[in-house]
Amino acid sequence: MFTSIPAERPETPLLNEIDAPAQLRSLPPEALSALAEELRAYLLWSVGQTGGHFGAGLGVVELTIALHYCYNTPWDRLVWDVGHQTYPHKILTGRREAMLSIRQKNGLAAFPSRRESEYDTFGVGHSSTSISAALGMALAGRRHEPARKVCAIIGDGAMTAGLAFEAMNHAGHLGTDLLVILNDNDMSISRNVGGFSNYLARIWASRTYIALREGGKRVLATMPTTLDFARRTEESMKHILHAPGTLFESLGFNYVGPIDGHNLPDLIDTISNLRAAGGPQLLHVYTTKGKGFSPAESDPIGYHAISKLAPVQERQQSPQPKPLRYSEVFGQWLCDMARQDNRLIGITPAMCEGSGMQHFARDFPDRYHDVAIAEQHALTLAAGLACEGEKPVVAIYSTFLQRGYDQLVHDIALQNLDVTFGIDRSGLVGEDGPTHSGVFDLAYMRTLPNLVIMTPSDEVECRAMLTTAYHYPGPAAVRYPRGAGIGLGMPTSLETIPLGKARVISQGKDIALLCFGSLLHTALKVAESMDASVVDMRFVKPLDTDILMSMARSHNLIVTVEEHQKAGGAGSAVAEYLLDQGIRTPILILGIPDHFIEHASPTEMLEDAGLSAEKMLKQIHQHLQRLESSAGGT
Repeated sequence: MFTSIPAERPETPLLNEIDAPAQLRSLPPEALSALAEELRAYLLWSVGQTGGHFGAGLGVVELTIALHYCYNTPWDRLVWDVGHQTYPHKILTGRREAMLSIRQKNGLAAFPSRRESEYDTFGVGHSSTSISAALGMALAGRRHEPARKVCAIIGDGAMTAGLAFEAMNHAGHLGTDLLVILNDNDMSISRNVGGFSNYLARIWASRTYIALREGGKRVLATMPTTLDFARRTEESMKHILHAPGTLFESLGFNYVGPIDGHNLPDLIDTISNLRAAGGPQLLHVYTTKGKGFSPAESDPIGYHAISKLAPVQERQQSPQPKPLRYSEVFGQWLCDMARQDNRLIGITPAMCEGSGMQHFARDFPDRYHDVAIAEQHALTLAAGLACEGEKPVVAIYSTFLQRGYDQLVHDIALQNLDVTFGIDRSGLVGEDGPTHSGVFDLAYMRTLPNLVIMTPSDEVECRAMLTTAYHYPGPAAVRYPRGAGIGLGMPTSLETIPLGKARVISQGKDIALLCFGSLLHTALKVAESMDASVVDMRFVKPLDTDILMSMARSHNLIVTVEEHQKAGGAGSAVAEYLLDQGIRTPILILGIPDHFIEHASPTEMLEDAGLSAEKMLKQIHQHLQRLESSAGGT
């Protein structure tokens, strides 16, 4: 058991010889436990050097070894859900030394990536996709010789999403050869673990039992009444023994488990048997998040991910006060507003800590609902509450709101229901990369009638906009970035801002910079170099059309600035309006270009997107040159 992260690279003689799973499979079974300890030590050390996801990977060390030992990867397909748990997988599949570059620009991705490795069979970042993808691979794999075997590994949290059950229902209907491993690292589905349940699970997974089971089905197929009796007897025995397999069996899966996910011999024996079995199989394993590192075992939420560890002497210095993170601004506002209005109901799809709701959950437990990984349900739940006069506030990441778009359209906007959205992680989020970047929300929201959309430029504006959204008698969204504000002192009041009104920050000439969101302060640096006007637009919908017309008539170039895709974003809204009004003032839209920005630090991602002050200034000068050239040509 480790109590601290190794400061020096650990000795890992077995691990050092493994650059591909084929080398792992050449090891004798008795060597695998030692390999697991080496892998855990290396994972602790490497993540300490780089930062990154932590607890989930420690919890699946033995499971990862067993899977690559039993499956003929990469021919066979392993499909991981979410990706937080795949660091051990990356280490065993030829990326051991590259782990020191993870989540850095031009380094390894934080999640499985098909571009990165043939062992990464499916790119992930959002949860609950593994079973659907694995079923597609299994169906395609039947066309190959030898037939590919496919296994999906999904956590108990990801299993709360409807997509997982839709896929299982289809797999059960088709009877496809597929193994789903349910990694229960919170024991939230079953606490029936121990020697006896492990023994029963080994029996149910044994080739003898499976052969008898399938053979019995064939024999009894001509006697439907007897077959039905046998099936009910088997289900009843599992139910009597408290196995939580009734649901999975009803979907057409043969349920096995739960078994200890850290017992390598049992894992290998069980997985080998289920790999050879036909039809849909579900193996329930229980693991400990943060296994082998005592601080992570006792605080799995706090050690879900860690930052890069600073040198000891640096860590001993007194920490400097930091500006509030936007999630903290939201959390404080939520509690303050809840004290004023007992109709406020807080909703989150499994993002309590990330969204800053932990204090609200503690202080207002009867008004707090974590619906698990079920974004669609979160939105329609809010709609139902609003129908009855409550005031729901949905805290959700921009990238996850995408999963509830139909509900946003039909259940909320169409009915003009009073739902407030705190949309966190809008814009480029940094090291987690494009799967988590929130750069499409304006495009998919601003087309919706009735919906108000606000973009704060700092933390004080964010608080005021949340209050404005809450008091607006319809659906309203405030999109704010990941990370900290600029360090302004937070007011304690709950003031609003005028609906649909922008504010002029500085007055210049010739060029007007219209900013939507936190890039305002970058735009101010640009304006200093060219004597430009700067406007904090605040609202994407409704636009402040008075200011738009004034700026278009008094300036020779309108430049819009947003941390969002150029296509369909706030700049597009400005261009559409001015075109409708017959205004011909040239417009330059500065935003994210039409490609995914790969993982890097937030500053590097903005640079790659052309949204640093220097690159904004360069694009403006280039556009002015094109306009001059065009004018000269006419």
